Amino acid sequence: MIRLENILTPGRSLVNVPGGSKKRALEQIASVIAQDIPELNAQDIFESLVAREKLGSTGFGSGIAIPHCRLPGCEAPIGAVLRLETPVDFDAIDGAPVDLLFVLLVPQAATDAHLELLRQIASLLENPQVCAQLRQASTGEKLYQIIVDIQNGQ
Repeated sequence: MIRLENILTPGRSLVNVPGGSKKRALEQIASVIAQDIPELNAQDIFESLVAREKLGSTGFGSGIAIPHCRLPGCEAPIGAVLRLETPVDFDAIDGAPVDLLFVLLVPQAATDAHLELLRQIASLLENPQVCAQLRQASTGEKLYQIIVDIQNGQ
């Protein structure tokens, strides 16, 4: 089973990211991932995430969104977690603005393993204590470490 800590890195875990709008947040995500994984193109990532949002918002409620998409050229699942400086309107089901984003990019041929990753992310983020910890993390490294510690049952 793939674990969240295997698809995340401290470099793709960011705090106090400027928000502004849903579109701007998705641009930020695409830029962060493309900087970390040069073989992926930021514009391709952005367009794939926007196309997925057009099918229905990935705003999960309680200030959380899980933007995700299949991405041509993506060889293995890739995750990123961002805490925005200022919450943005994400068309979430509860109407609340979003400040925590957990992003999942998967290969075109998505499998049950990818659905399992989405399930892991959703169950992690539906825990209010976990979200409170993530919102209090002062650095990207701390944000990443909180997720690793939770995955390891600490």
